[in-house]
Parts: sequence; structure tokens; C-alpha cells
Amino acid sequence: MSPATSTEIAGQIQDLYGAPLTDLDAHAQEQPPGMLSALLGMHHTLALAERTITVHRERLAQLVHPEGEISAFEVSHVLDCARRLAEAVAVRDTQATSASAVLQSLGRAVPPQTSPAPTTAPATAPAPMPTTSAALSR
Repeated sequence: MSPATSTEIAGQIQDLYGAPLTDLDAHAQEQPPGMLSALLGMHHTLALAERTITVHRERLAQLVHPEGEISAFEVSHVLDCARRLAEAVAVRDTQATSASAVLQSLGRAVPPQTSPAPTTAPATAPAPMPTTSAALSR
């Protein structure tokens, strides 16, 4: 199973809160930290990791291009780029897994339907005490 992308996570956050991500970002900045700000933080970290993966994958492809030679100087760049790529993949996978798990555990709250206030039945008086001789002899 491939990890969720930042676009999928963004869609799930928007569905959960019923607003576009830009509006949610603005709203979260006005509120004390909570679930929304945590989810948005996960999303931003996930999106950054995805961009980092793209940059380092492209750079690594340039460094190991079949027509070029890899000199001793470039070997350190290849290794550094591969390390950074692996770190970005680990961050992406962790953030995607965490955000997906949190979103899966949450459900959009459905506002309660407004219904007329329940009418209360008039209180009934307690049954009268029997006045038979059996009841009086107790």
C-alpha cells in the first residue's frame, strides 16, 4: 500500500472540516493549538517532504546520468543526495501514515437536527390509598 499523498490528505482534511485548506489555515492561526492545527502541520510537513523527494530524485538522476562520469568529488554529492532522498521518503511515509490514521479515527460531526422541544405529559397524581379494612389493619 503506497502512502497517502499530500493532495489526498488535504482533501480528507477539507472534507472533515467542510472548508478549503486556505480558509482552514487562516482559521487555525486564530485559534489555540488543537486537532486542526496538528492536521495542517502534518499536511505541510508531508507536502514539503514530497517536494524534497522530487528535488533530490532529479538531482540524483543528474549526478548519475549515463553519459557523465562520476569523479571522486561527485561521489560525495551522490551519497549526500541519496541520504537526503532517503530521509525525505522516511518523513513522507511517517507523516502520511500518521495523518491517515488520525483522519480515519475522526468523523465529521453532523449537527443535531433541530426538533421541537419534547412536550411533557401532565404529571399524574399518585393512586389514592385504599381504604379497605385490610389496608387499615396493616
